[in-house]
Amino acid sequence: MIFTVLTLFPDFFSTPLKTSIIGRAIQNKKIKVNLVNIRDFAIGKHKVTDDTPYGGGKGMVMKPEPIIKAIEDIKQKDNKAFIILLSPKGRKFTQEVAEEFSKKSHLVLICGHYEGVDTRVEYFVDDEISIGDFILTGGEAAALCIIDTVARLIPEVVGKPESIKEESFSDGLLEYPQYTRPREYVGIKVPEVLLSGHHKNIARWRRYQSILRTLLLRPDLLLKAKLTEEDKKILREICEKILK
Repeated sequence: MIFTVLTLFPDFFSTPLKTSIIGRAIQNKKIKVNLVNIRDFAIGKHKVTDDTPYGGGKGMVMKPEPIIKAIEDIKQKDNKAFIILLSPKGRKFTQEVAEEFSKKSHLVLICGHYEGVDTRVEYFVDDEISIGDFILTGGEAAALCIIDTVARLIPEVVGKPESIKEESFSDGLLEYPQYTRPREYVGIKVPEVLLSGHHKNIARWRRYQSILRTLLLRPDLLLKAKLTEEDKKILREICEKILK
């Protein structure tokens, strides 16, 4: 899979893209990340990429020409490239969206800066994405977030594919508690069921804890989660205990 990032600050990505799972995925050619400097498509001696907004206002706005020229250049080379503008008004990035994007062959991520991007750029993109209701200094951190999340879903990027299926949000719920050695630390013991070797009991305990955590910490997720009849039974057990 190919990721192309349109940015004014390609150096922002130099260390993160060499690190950990993503670094190995690039090295092993499971994914490819292209960094395109928007300034390379700017015109004039000084390669200006921003200007004051019409109608007045504070700050500067990224000019449309360099970004659109960069998009057109990419599209000429790969007409399957899926263009994404990183924007606070875009649809929220979720695990479900990540899975959707993992089926694309080429994602192009446009990093905004300053007070935003000239609105005319929106006519040349396939999607607008926000990673959350907060303000970043630029879209670079958001682009890294999306690359990391989507790349993990590409075959052979993560060592154990089954671990992805058990992670938080993979089935709409938070993940169950995890323990490792030692069996007791600072007075806190590993639950006995995890030491029992009884796989069916362990599986049910983990599912129970996953549903409990979600109910207590992110009840909004339960409204969208696809619960089995057994899940619903567990949820009723939990609610009955809470109401007692």
